[in-house]
Amino acid sequence: MLISEFDPWKSKLCTCPSKLTFNPYTGCDHGCVYCYASSYIPKFHNCRPKKDLLRRLERAARKLSGELISISNSSDPYPNIEKKNGLTRKCLEILSRHECKIQIVTKSPLVTRDIDILKKMRCMVALSMTTDDNKISRRLEPRAPLSSERLKAIEALVENGIPVAVRVDPIVPFLNDKPKRLIESLASLGVSHITSSTYNVRPDNWRRFRKTFPEVAKKLSPLYFEKGERISRYFYLAKELRYQLMKKVKEITEENGMKFGCCREGFSHLNSALCDGSWLVS
Repeated sequence: MLISEFDPWKSKLCTCPSKLTFNPYTGCDHGCVYCYASSYIPKFHNCRPKKDLLRRLERAARKLSGELISISNSSDPYPNIEKKNGLTRKCLEILSRHECKIQIVTKSPLVTRDIDILKKMRCMVALSMTTDDNKISRRLEPRAPLSSERLKAIEALVENGIPVAVRVDPIVPFLNDKPKRLIESLASLGVSHITSSTYNVRPDNWRRFRKTFPEVAKKLSPLYFEKGERISRYFYLAKELRYQLMKKVKEITEENGMKFGCCREGFSHLNSALCDGSWLVS
C-alpha cells in the first residue's frame, strides 16, 4: 500500500498522533551510519522510486479527506537523486490538489526548492540534525547535506512562513550529547519545536558505527550491551541514562522558548507538545 497507517504495529513507546505515512522512494542514498531502516529494507542504500509512483498516488489521494500524511519515515523524500527527477515535488503537487495536511521529514535543504508549493498547503517541515559540527556530520551522515546547509534551509523555510521543527537525534554519548549550542542556534532561526531521541543499536548500524567511530564505540559498548536494555529488536541505553539525556535536551529547548518531544523513549511526561511537531500544521 502506497499510503498507509503510521506505526501499524502500535509500539508501546510511540506517542505520535494518528497519521498516515508515505514514502516516494524505497531506500535512501544518504548513507547515515546510525540508520535503522537498512536493517529491514532490502538493498536499502540503492535508493529507487516506488514503482508507478505518480499514477498510484493520484489514485490513492482521491480517497483522502484531509488526513495528516508524514513524508517520509523509512527513507528521505529528498535523496540526492531527487535533484534530477523531482518526484517528491510532483507528489506534493498531487497531494496539494487533495487538501492533505503534510509533515515532511528530511535532512535535505532541497526541501526549499518546493517552498512555492508548501506555502499553499497546511504543512510543516521536520528537519533532522545530529550536530552543528560539519566534520562530525560528514562522518556520521556521509552522503547527506552538511549541517551548515540545513541551517540555511531552516532560515529560508521560516522566512517564508513554513513552520519548522528539528529532530536533534540520535543523541550519541561521547559524540553529540552536548547540543546546547545547536539548540540555541535553532531557536534564533525561529524553530518552534525540538524532537529528540537516543541512538538505538541494531547489528548492522553498530557495525557501521564501530568502523567509523572506533574510539567512541569502545566507550559505548558496555553502555548498550552490558548496562543497557533490549527493547523489541533494539539495544537501548539504560533507562536512567536515556532519561537524563532527554531531560537535558528538554531543559535547553524550553529555556530557548521552544516546545519539546522525545521519540520512542518511554518518557511521554517530558513532552510539552505532540512529540513529532505535527501540532505546527494549522
